[in-house]
Amino acid sequence: MDYVERRVRGEIKYKGVIVTVRLDEAELVNGKIVKREVVEHPGGVTILPVDADGVCTLVRQFRYPFGRMILEAPAGKLEYGEDPDEAAVRELSEETGFTAGRMIKLGAICTSPGFSSEVLHLYLALDLQSGKSHPDEDEFLNVVKMPLAQLVELSMNGEIDDAKTVVAALKADKLLSAR
Repeated sequence: MDYVERRVRGEIKYKGVIVTVRLDEAELVNGKIVKREVVEHPGGVTILPVDADGVCTLVRQFRYPFGRMILEAPAGKLEYGEDPDEAAVRELSEETGFTAGRMIKLGAICTSPGFSSEVLHLYLALDLQSGKSHPDEDEFLNVVKMPLAQLVELSMNGEIDDAKTVVAALKADKLLSAR
């Protein structure tokens, strides 16, 4: 059975730099009207760079909503309508200085489908060429290198808790192990 909810009406409650927040009313399959809060987000990209020795390049940066530093794969927000493949190349260069000879799509993930429209496109970057990073002027980060096996271990034991990084690490490990 298809349990599609039909949007009856909606009102924008907040329009910010990154997100727009809507309060909708939706009709359920049984006819009942319910409220749905929706955070509209343009989506983003996450890139896991892995060198020829199996070493990943990650970034550690302060994440304001959590009030702490988080170790994560390089990532960035899409502009509305921006091609994720192009954004992945841009973000990899900005945060790490790398260009990749091969960018392998690892799929996309819905980050919080209960309330957000955000979709993150995941990539594995291989055949890396070094360059100079050039982060955005409001972006402060430290580069951290570690073997993919260690990243997987830290992801599995909960020491890495950034979802996009965990998923990218596990998918990359699976893909590279199959070769």
